[in-house]
Amino acid sequence: MSALEPAPQSAGPGGAPPKGGAVNLRALPGALLDRPLIMLAIVFVLLLFVAEIVSPGYISGDQVGTILRFAAPLAILAAGQTLVMLTGGIDLSVANTATASAYIMAGQGSQGTGRAVVIGLGVGLVIGLVNGIGVGVFNVNPLIMTLGMASIVIGLLTVEAQSFVTGVPLVPTEVRDLAATNLVGDIPANLLLWAPLAILILLGLRYSGYGRMLYAIGDNREAVWLAGVRSWQVLVVVYALCGMFAAVAGIMLVGLTNAADLGLANDYLLPSVAAVVIGGTSIFGGVGGYAGTIMGALILTLMDSILTLLKAQTSVKQILYGTIILALAALYAQSTKRT
Repeated sequence: MSALEPAPQSAGPGGAPPKGGAVNLRALPGALLDRPLIMLAIVFVLLLFVAEIVSPGYISGDQVGTILRFAAPLAILAAGQTLVMLTGGIDLSVANTATASAYIMAGQGSQGTGRAVVIGLGVGLVIGLVNGIGVGVFNVNPLIMTLGMASIVIGLLTVEAQSFVTGVPLVPTEVRDLAATNLVGDIPANLLLWAPLAILILLGLRYSGYGRMLYAIGDNREAVWLAGVRSWQVLVVVYALCGMFAAVAGIMLVGLTNAADLGLANDYLLPSVAAVVIGGTSIFGGVGGYAGTIMGALILTLMDSILTLLKAQTSVKQILYGTIILALAALYAQSTKRT
């Protein structure tokens, strides 16, 4: 059969062809899994209705702006996690990297906003490079490497906190304005940063050679090596990018909370993984993208808002995040086997 010929329709009961336009309800769950963005959009809308039921009047322009504002740090943190997971890895140091970058940035605030932000981003870059060298050059398991790095980072920050800062950590006004104020009406100002980053990642993954390399390494690293590609260089860069995104997320988060402390991003590690998994990126690598991660971050932010309205404890939220990760990982794994 020619590749241009339409595939023959499967026969219905008794050998009769299916009626034109008929919907196969049994195939609907699989079809939604094949189109995760549609499924995620449906989930988001359903959660909005749940929030409206829990708190009448919840759906409003102001509340949508609030969801976007609080989703931005998580989505940026999960951006780096997405890139790493596309290669089949994971970065368990992102939360501590975000905390260290934000804390040191705030501690350098008296030296000028620009200088403080550059130092904060530099902290994320250095941590990411160390992770990348460990994983890419020395072939350390990503989970072990980044978990160990997370412990080192928070340990150094705790012991040497006073030497990193020049006085009481103080969040620069410009950072607070970008993270916590509105641009126009109910549109949060942090979209000025988040939107360009998101567009850059989406286009980079879709159209750049480097983006294709991330998918290729996650799909079959040995084949990439046999093709003559130095995959270690790709891995060093991707972990460095992950560290940079974690630093940006930490700076946005400290601007939003206006409180620099050593536990700033502790609660963001599981959500950063959950957002990626919800978005359809495989934990085994090679499948996924940032568009789904954005929807995952929005869903988790809305879910967190609903749980807050219900006065749920933080432990309940952590249990929910873990359950979501396990359930969706199993669901997407089954979908991969089916295809």
